[in-house]
Amino acid sequence: MSVQIQSYSASGFPSDFNTENYCVVLLKGSGVFSVDQINYSYEGSTVLFLTPYQKLKLISEADEPIFILLFHGDYYCIEYHKEEVACNGLLFNNIYLNPSIKLASENYEYILGIFDYIQHELSEKHLFSESIIKTYIQLILAICSKQKSGSLEEQISTGRLPNKNAAEFQKLLELHFKDEKELSFYSTKLNITNNTLSKAVKKEFDKSPSQLINERITLEAKRLLHLTYRSVKEIASDLGFSDEFYFSRYFKKSVGCSPKKYREKVGISIVAKMSM
Repeated sequence: MSVQIQSYSASGFPSDFNTENYCVVLLKGSGVFSVDQINYSYEGSTVLFLTPYQKLKLISEADEPIFILLFHGDYYCIEYHKEEVACNGLLFNNIYLNPSIKLASENYEYILGIFDYIQHELSEKHLFSESIIKTYIQLILAICSKQKSGSLEEQISTGRLPNKNAAEFQKLLELHFKDEKELSFYSTKLNITNNTLSKAVKKEFDKSPSQLINERITLEAKRLLHLTYRSVKEIASDLGFSDEFYFSRYFKKSVGCSPKKYREKVGISIVAKMSM
């Protein structure tokens, strides 16, 4: 199914949750969740965003219900709708930001209500249901994008500035991740030790530099598999891998499936098809 709503109790949540869909997850209570083996704490009403084949694990202190909206990229393409909802790179596909947002209780209830409306339209299967469901998905993403953008602006306005070395590492990584995969390249560029850089990056992003390098390469690989018709061999070369098979093993270790399987399950975006 291209879109669906799932619900679980915290105690009944799968030990390893991942899917070929985009996911909007509503959590309540407090505890810890991990996305791709990175831990994040949460408290109160929380909404979490997952891209295809991200791995979610949950450790909750209260047996609160969990609600998940799943939609396939072929059903609602976040790249195609980027002019209406700038959620790509804000809610989804940003390795530097926490993948969740803390919600006011009224916003949690409002989004949960939209989930109910979507479930109703799924059961109706009316002529206009697909258009209505897409509008509901867009509304959820717009509300959450507005809140997350506002939270980031508030951090800046209150004088919360990023660590200089961590910020410079982020800039360098965006420029060089295709060609430079070793920590020493970045620490040398910044004229600091590997240890100093690691501490700064870990404090700023809750991830090590090596984790961010790996995630940035994997994120770009996913993007190229989903948004282009390039072959796996071409994508491997573009990302600095001389051996297509080594790239495939690298990708599978990070994502849990081969590049070919990922493309088959996630599909090639309408954006790629329109650019032909």
